[in-house]
Amino acid sequence: MNNERDQSSSLVRGLGLLDATMIVIGSMIGSGIFIVSAESLRLIGAPGWLLLAWTIAGLLTITGALCCAELATMMPRAGGVYVFLREAYGPALGFLFGWTLFLVVQTGTIAAVAIAFARFLGVFAPSVAGDHYLIAPFVLLPGYAISLSTEQLVAILLIALLTFSNTRGLRVGKIVQNSFTFTKTAALIGVIVIGLVFGWKANCAALASHWWDASANGWSAQAAQPGFAIIGGLAVALLFGKAMVGPLFAQTAWTNVTFIGSEVREPGRNLSRALLYGCGIVVVLYVLANVAYIASLPLAEIQNAPQNRVAVAMMRSIFGTPGVLAMAAAIMISTFGCNNGLILAGARVYYAMARDNLFFHKVGTTNRFHVPAFALVVQAIWTALLTLPRTVMTNAQTGTPTFGNVYTQLLEYIVSADLIFYVLLVAAVIVLRKKNPTAERPYRTWGYPIVPIISIALAVIVILDLAYLVPSTSGIGILIVLTGVPVYFLWRRKPA
Repeated sequence: MNNERDQSSSLVRGLGLLDATMIVIGSMIGSGIFIVSAESLRLIGAPGWLLLAWTIAGLLTITGALCCAELATMMPRAGGVYVFLREAYGPALGFLFGWTLFLVVQTGTIAAVAIAFARFLGVFAPSVAGDHYLIAPFVLLPGYAISLSTEQLVAILLIALLTFSNTRGLRVGKIVQNSFTFTKTAALIGVIVIGLVFGWKANCAALASHWWDASANGWSAQAAQPGFAIIGGLAVALLFGKAMVGPLFAQTAWTNVTFIGSEVREPGRNLSRALLYGCGIVVVLYVLANVAYIASLPLAEIQNAPQNRVAVAMMRSIFGTPGVLAMAAAIMISTFGCNNGLILAGARVYYAMARDNLFFHKVGTTNRFHVPAFALVVQAIWTALLTLPRTVMTNAQTGTPTFGNVYTQLLEYIVSADLIFYVLLVAAVIVLRKKNPTAERPYRTWGYPIVPIISIALAVIVILDLAYLVPSTSGIGILIVLTGVPVYFLWRRKPA
């Protein structure tokens, strides 16, 4: 294919095994591990279920990585998952993945992580705040407003800075990525060690709560999910699936390394190892971090941590204000490195789409540093715009409006759709084994076909669970994906 030759001549294989592994780890570890456990524990009410949620989410990640590694080494091209889905199911499905990634998944995640960076910068610089407005919110549509706060401005500046640094060449991007990934991994290990060494007080969740009997801890399904009519073990099972949403999204960016397949040296060896090493390290660290949380804090303090900042609450309980400042600095480092990886990798998908004449032609070009600079800029512009809208909710009693961020709502909408693409990705291993059995496969999925079947089954259960519990958000997620259908046919009609 001419596109593949063009890509080989335009992009440079400048990433080794360490660099690729750092992109896997760095894209996964952001702000989620420090925050989402509060909501998960509110939904299921017992420490045993919390650790199981993170373990099963980790199992989904590891089994997915085992399958994805075969595809990545078989087709080490720019675009990664977009290419795998295109080859397995046709260009339309590949485009829908790339469209959804651009519309909300990648760009929305970058925006959310940038806001998290700015929010924790506010610990050191109080003038950086979500309610310190440069342009006060003004309503555009019912339920939606636009604003520019100092917090939003810092997020936009961070996106611009990291985008600019990544346009200066792959070497600059990987230096930033490796440096910050090493630092934030060490910080997460530090949080784990501190929790496990200084924790284990008599009132901590691990010692003072029932590990599996959530109702004995004062939990009820109706309190966790208002209006929920189901009781007993079925209620716990259903809400357990919803409690996995946070852990899944804290790990979801592991596929980002496949987006830069054209820039990894010896991809047949390095891509599979980077996926397995990176995912394995992060899954273990995530489970241990949650052990540290339940070893350091009472159950109620995890569930009701201010702004869901469980790690901050843990550090406050052990070291007071210095612990809060140290944790804020660690999360800033973590979110900075995470966004660098997301920005670096995401642009390669739109680059690959443009090479297939399914996006603006200019997006499929590279600059003198052999990176897709225009794709990076387009991604940055849309991401910056996603930081500006806010949801508007009015207090029925006081009439006072409160403002949220629309991209977090969009990410909630896309959970089920993202899991559907995950199922299609894993199933692509089976499809391509039958469709193209003679293709060179430097790595073959361990445990095939049992591992892909387990991975698909787990993901389908979560998809069905969310469709039952939150049909409106699941349905809107599917609709967001389907907005790409007319766009696909529009691009197909454009001359090459």
